[in-house]
Amino acid sequence: MGKVLITFPIFSNYLDELKKKHYVEILPYAKPLGEDFFLERVEGFDALIILLSQKITKRVIDKGKNLKIIANYAVGYDNIDVEHASKKGIYVTNTPDVLTEATANLTWALILACTRRIVESDRFTREGKFEGWKPDLFLGMDLEGKKMGILGLGRIGYSVAKKAICFGMEVFYWDIKKKKVEENIKYCKLEEILKISDIISIHLPLTKKTYHLLDRKKFDLIKKGAYIINTARGEIVEEGALIDALKSGKIAGAGLDVYEGEPNINKEFFKLKNVVLTPHIGSATLEARTKMADLAILNVLNVLGGKEPLTKITP
Repeated sequence: MGKVLITFPIFSNYLDELKKKHYVEILPYAKPLGEDFFLERVEGFDALIILLSQKITKRVIDKGKNLKIIANYAVGYDNIDVEHASKKGIYVTNTPDVLTEATANLTWALILACTRRIVESDRFTREGKFEGWKPDLFLGMDLEGKKMGILGLGRIGYSVAKKAICFGMEVFYWDIKKKKVEENIKYCKLEEILKISDIISIHLPLTKKTYHLLDRKKFDLIKKGAYIINTARGEIVEEGALIDALKSGKIAGAGLDVYEGEPNINKEFFKLKNVVLTPHIGSATLEARTKMADLAILNVLNVLGGKEPLTKITP
């Protein structure tokens, strides 16, 4: 029997099976947890199921001498020292595929909310300011015939791209590696995408290469009046540069589900009407979150049962 630490309340079709086969400790809250917490708790556990906001460092991995698997309840895994876990022979797993459509759909919710000014007009209406139809009331932007720039054509980026085609948009993408895709999704250099796109949607992993990929110099290249959508990682965008671009009108609007320094959010965003802010809910559907939990637990069951995990990152 193994020992499993789950660092947040979890709902899964396989939780009872996990409890029958192994000792399971579940924390009653979901919040960011740092190195100190894990250094105090990790020793003796064979498996961790953790959130993206919870950091597993080299020191934590060294302390977890019994660790066989770290199961991340997320697609991304920049919160884990994957390289060191691999050296120690510890599996790191994630939850790909099951949240693709949920996150792609939220991306489109943000696109439509920004380009049709849904949040602004909702607030206006609730405040009793609506006095009747006017030709220039909350004018937005049509999507048909516009250019969509996708930064990162993984599963989520590809789903967003296909939906853009349905809206009658021209679709261009940039990624670290060029990919084989259908003809109506065209590859472009990053600088060119920034210059031509009416909407730029970010779907890249956070790495050393993508940290502040959109910095002040890149914002100078972006087409005036474009929209920025980020459902990937907040650190990919230099937020100070984005805020200045929104204030100046260089960027028409932004839809953000992720932030630098999350869960702390730059308060300047709260002062801007041309930004739609959501609290990292890209995968927040009952179906997607249940499948994520199922996959994380199945990975743990497999590893503690002497089998390969279903979605391993390493080793």
